[in-house]
Amino acid sequence: MKVISTDKAPAAIGPYSQAIVSGGMVYTSGQIAIDPATGAVVSGGIEEQTEQVCRNIEQLLKAAGTDIGRVVKTVCFLADMGDFAAFNAVYEKHFVSKPARSCVAVRTLPKNVLVEIDTVTEV
Repeated sequence: MKVISTDKAPAAIGPYSQAIVSGGMVYTSGQIAIDPATGAVVSGGIEEQTEQVCRNIEQLLKAAGTDIGRVVKTVCFLADMGDFAAFNAVYEKHFVSKPARSCVAVRTLPKNVLVEIDTVTEV
């Protein structure tokens, strides 16, 4: 097992790793819309937040020696299913390989963000 850590993605805000490589796969922790340069949640709505989440995932996967095109599964959490269509419009620009996915609405996300995504990716 190898811990992945990069300053190009937000630092963990709890007792967990940004990502772990194990058995030829990368497991990212849930990424939210934090700008790693400022440590703040990006301003804007679901589109802006989803863009930042995808950039954070891309940086974590790069640090692990892989890329977003090798993602096999995502789990997506939305604060409001009313954002589903707008979320999908941004998501599909980044996850062009169309990995398997679960997407659920949750009551509250960390720092009251609108979206969180975690991934399982081939190295």
